[in-house]
Amino acid sequence: MNYESLLAGRTELMKANAIREILKVVSKPGVISLAGGIPSPDSFPMDIFKELTDRVLTKYSSGAFQYDLTEGFVPLREQVSLLLKSRGIDAPPDTVNITSGSQGVLDAVAKLLISKGDKIALEAPTYLGALSAFNPYEPTYIRMDMDEEGLVPESLEQTLKTHKIKFIYLVPTFQNPTGRTITLERREKIARIIKKYNALLVEDDPYSALRYKGENIPAIKTLAKDNVIYISTLSKIFAPGLRIGFYAAPKFLRQWLVLVKQGVDLHTSTFNQALAAEYLEGNYLVSHLPKIINLYKPKQAAMLSAIEEKLPKEFTCSPSDGGMFLWVTGPRGFDMIRLYHKAIENGVAFVPGKFFFTSEEEGIETMRLNYTMADEKTIDLAIGKLADTILSL
Repeated sequence: MNYESLLAGRTELMKANAIREILKVVSKPGVISLAGGIPSPDSFPMDIFKELTDRVLTKYSSGAFQYDLTEGFVPLREQVSLLLKSRGIDAPPDTVNITSGSQGVLDAVAKLLISKGDKIALEAPTYLGALSAFNPYEPTYIRMDMDEEGLVPESLEQTLKTHKIKFIYLVPTFQNPTGRTITLERREKIARIIKKYNALLVEDDPYSALRYKGENIPAIKTLAKDNVIYISTLSKIFAPGLRIGFYAAPKFLRQWLVLVKQGVDLHTSTFNQALAAEYLEGNYLVSHLPKIINLYKPKQAAMLSAIEEKLPKEFTCSPSDGGMFLWVTGPRGFDMIRLYHKAIENGVAFVPGKFFFTSEEEGIETMRLNYTMADEKTIDLAIGKLADTILSL
């Protein structure tokens, strides 16, 4: 049977996630991977899962295994509302919706809002998972400029002035892939601009809780409430395998996003949501988050130090106060994909930055490094191997 003839036209735009393909290569023994984008298993609160499970079974019994509301398990929505309040976001429980990871929101937003040819404005570089969610709906990407302080507001205004933009997509805090954070001054400018042009912003915020130094910066949602869909997740501060994401959106869009989710999975796992509700209600996050930060902070410091000491001086690293990634830029035109293949032979892996750009002409001299999955000594060794490989080219 010719199965290929059955495929919808949009499948031509569904490309394998480049990072997932890289991870297949680097999983072989002997390779130190700085390529992944996943939390360390050591960050999971394994010591309390039995207690959480017992609490869920005692409190909810069979209800934890029943179908539930598409909008989300009410006790979890109540707790997420409080979590958002701690971030300065006013979102009562009935305005908070739960999804299967933040990726579930990105897919729903794409399905709801993107028609073929619609223009989506995003940072260059941007999160690859968002591109994977958006691509099947055939948007046109309008890239905006970034520097070490994140999105350049003037680039955003010029984009809105010259293009009919369906929505803007940003990861403002500890961005994946660069680790950069948009400053408060720029957030205020961005908020004024999107209100001026009546534009919609999708603000993706998976990493802001992972701050290792400096002060918290308000989400753009707090500055332009009616113009922002705010998305976040518990994957980095609880357990990614539970697939708990959430969002706060204007009422009109929220109602439509619920309808989209009904057609996909009816609702997110009730049991997993109940575990998350108990995790938050029991203040386990308050006590566990410092442990996660104490785990990652020295790893980031070790990588920053090794980059400064071991990589050639022409290679620069973007500043970052948290998250899971560092972004390194080599001399103009340096081929990081060539370096990647040589580095694999020398037992170390990273992600070439080119994959995070929507333009084929950008990013060849950049790379993303992850530090959450290796210890400090291994990180130092890996950067040393990377330096040796650069010198051998």
